[in-house]
Amino acid sequence: MKIFAKIILITYFLSCFQTFQAQFLSASDTSESSVRRYKSIINSNKEIVQFIENSLASKGLPKHLRNLALIESHFDKNITSHAGAVGVWQFMTSHANQYGLTEDRRNDLYRSTKVAVVSLGNLYKKYNNWVTVVAAYNCGEGNITKAMQSANSTQYHVFSKYLPTETINHVKKYLNACYATGELNSVLTNYNSSRMKKIFDSRSGRKEGSFLSETEINAGFNLKIIAEELNVDMNKILSWNPGIEEDLQTNGESIFYLPTDLMPDFLLRKNIILSRSIKEGTK
Repeated sequence: MKIFAKIILITYFLSCFQTFQAQFLSASDTSESSVRRYKSIINSNKEIVQFIENSLASKGLPKHLRNLALIESHFDKNITSHAGAVGVWQFMTSHANQYGLTEDRRNDLYRSTKVAVVSLGNLYKKYNNWVTVVAAYNCGEGNITKAMQSANSTQYHVFSKYLPTETINHVKKYLNACYATGELNSVLTNYNSSRMKKIFDSRSGRKEGSFLSETEINAGFNLKIIAEELNVDMNKILSWNPGIEEDLQTNGESIFYLPTDLMPDFLLRKNIILSRSIKEGTK
């Protein structure tokens, strides 16, 4: 019965985490006019849309990526942006050349779509969520790396403030388009799931293979008391949370990571831990 009860608690808290995480990203325009506009563009380009969706599906990629072409070009293969991007997928020359697509072939729907599918698949292998993939497709992997380093985070909702405004707006358009096509929940679920998966960063000392969930704590919490209450070695707490002591001291608060199966225990004992921390801190 104890094991069963713990499973229920873990399921409950994971559900709460996903609900909380979904608040980080959402559609910014759910108006009827926006939905009608996106649907109208899709309905006016059914053959192109079907070809793109089939190309994506053939490589195991989600059909909602068709919305990237939707917001990039409205499926117009002859469009050229002010920056010189060409075609349905708005390829810059340098990006196209990486995949053997010549400059004069960027407006070729067949060839450019095949290249886009490969490019998007490679980006997903690197970032593991479609939101970051859309951002990287717009501004380039170099800008994503710089933003992640500036924010000291690989999570889009954290590092996005360091991205170009155009890219932030591009992601917003994508989420709006996915809302219009009824696929927003799939995109957000994918993003939230990626945040719950293995968090590995050898540079910061996090252990490979740790399935971590997150919450927030303030400077009132004593890490040693957290370790005692959870019956966990203090060194493990620090390995899951590199730099947390400095964050708490400098900012007064920090994101706090624990293995998924430990997080419910922490949340249930959170008030007790805080009371002990405050009480023992005044001695």
